[in-house]
Amino acid sequence: MSNNKLKILFLCTGNSCRSQMAEGFARALKSDIIEAYSAGIETHGLNPNAVKVMAELGIDISNHKSKYVTDLLDIDFNYVITVCGHANENCPIFPGKAEIIHVGFEDPPALAKELAAQGATEEEQLNCYRNVRDEIRKYVETLGMASEPEGRATSPREPERAAGDAIIQHGTDKEIPIDTIPAR
Repeated sequence: MSNNKLKILFLCTGNSCRSQMAEGFARALKSDIIEAYSAGIETHGLNPNAVKVMAELGIDISNHKSKYVTDLLDIDFNYVITVCGHANENCPIFPGKAEIIHVGFEDPPALAKELAAQGATEEEQLNCYRNVRDEIRKYVETLGMASEPEGRATSPREPERAAGDAIIQHGTDKEIPIDTIPAR
């Protein structure tokens, strides 16, 4: 992969669902500007429902493997994006220039389990995965947008950044371009 691409790690607890979907979308939609990876602070194996709902959109993540974050520490990431609160709270310190950004998404397996306890059908449970998948897709689609930033995203590791050296702020309409960051 090109050295001019941004190296982004999507990090979650078990690298089984949300981070795998984010990596899949980044590879499918943004491979021209992003070199995408995913990992977990633990490994839980690949969630078959995540594979199923991504396949519905024509994105095959069935060959992805659940990886420990420590297996990727030798990669010089530009950004580490935590996609769940547990990973954000327990994210290791990365060597080099990696900026840690938190963009939380709901946990589809937990949501589906709650619905199952209430007697929901398998299809209703699968909708939890679809909803989160669609939120992740919307987020990934914003990566690299070249509009003027309206504000700055923050991370728990670095409260402020220089203008232009940021990323989209989840849950807002603030588009903060990452494709304007010079290749390092």
